[in-house]
Amino acid sequence: MKRYWLLFSQAVTVLLAAYFVVATLKPAWFMQPGETPAVTLFQAPSDRAAAQAPGSFRLAAQKASAAVVSINTSKAARRNPHSNDPWFRFFFGDQDNEPQVGLGSGVIVSPSGYILTNNHVIEGADEIEVILNDSRRSRARVIGTDPDSDLAVLKVELDKLPVIVLGDSDTLQVGDPVLAIGNPFGVGQTVTSGIVSALGRNQLGINTFENFIQTDAAINPGNSGGALVDASGNLLGINTAIYSRSGGNMGIGFAIPVATAQQVLESIVREGQVTRGWIGVEPSDLSPELAETFGVKSDEGVIITGVLQNGPAAQAGIRPGDVITRVGTQPVQNVTELLSKVAALKPGKAVDFAVRRQDRTLTVSITPGVRPKPRRTQQ
Repeated sequence: MKRYWLLFSQAVTVLLAAYFVVATLKPAWFMQPGETPAVTLFQAPSDRAAAQAPGSFRLAAQKASAAVVSINTSKAARRNPHSNDPWFRFFFGDQDNEPQVGLGSGVIVSPSGYILTNNHVIEGADEIEVILNDSRRSRARVIGTDPDSDLAVLKVELDKLPVIVLGDSDTLQVGDPVLAIGNPFGVGQTVTSGIVSALGRNQLGINTFENFIQTDAAINPGNSGGALVDASGNLLGINTAIYSRSGGNMGIGFAIPVATAQQVLESIVREGQVTRGWIGVEPSDLSPELAETFGVKSDEGVIITGVLQNGPAAQAGIRPGDVITRVGTQPVQNVTELLSKVAALKPGKAVDFAVRRQDRTLTVSITPGVRPKPRRTQQ
């Protein structure tokens, strides 16, 4: 009897082992018709490769990189008017007449071939060549430029263009992860990562209108005009400048928010230029000395030190010594903020300005005009 029991237990053990092996490797053999297989303990190598590792930005980089292009520019050499003078050649030698070349990046923002980049990337260029991430090349033409924001719009005539998805730069917060994509130093497309270090950076002296996103994602020469994207691969800004003592990355880079870039893009494509509001005043940051000089009892806002005769502000009754504290519903703290907010106004449409005049608070309705291009120091 003991012998039979031993044989029985051995047979059961073998059968259970066989069932476990088959159920693990071939679970479909034990499924009912129409039943879906459960997740197994073993994942195929191809499935593991498709899954994104925790903390990886691979999918965001793949999504955005296809729409980021390299831009090569060339400018014909300017011949010195004295180059044919024998004495000039004797002292200075034959001048190099090689064309000047430049390098930058850009972002495809429309299936029609519109590309956003920096104005300083293509400024003065005689020829502009765009190189896509799939190695296609095309000559580009300039649709319009906006030196005040350092943005430019190019256009290429190619089919099946990858287009970046525009994000929402207004919802950005300090600490959000970002990727910078471009072609630094001409080494080829490069993706770097970092965070949003600060928002609303201005008074840097880079552009007339400044509202930069600051990031520590590595940005180097050649990245200008490239994309700053979020963790989903959506465009947040156009990389523009770096703070550097060496010419290379020091962890302080600046990008133009996509909200600003989109306004410039739409204005250039629709009208061929950017039209900004203007009220014709000379503003200064409010200081205790200026407040005392004009007898103003206010510690916030922008003081007006001069008013253009017959300008929009003068016609509305603005006087020297007035302090503008709000444009519409938006408060202003410094000259840069006033400049940007007035520039964003639609010419010909009246807007209420909150004004502090000595010890009184007034509401003045001003109808902005079109900002004249030659006068950059006036607002």
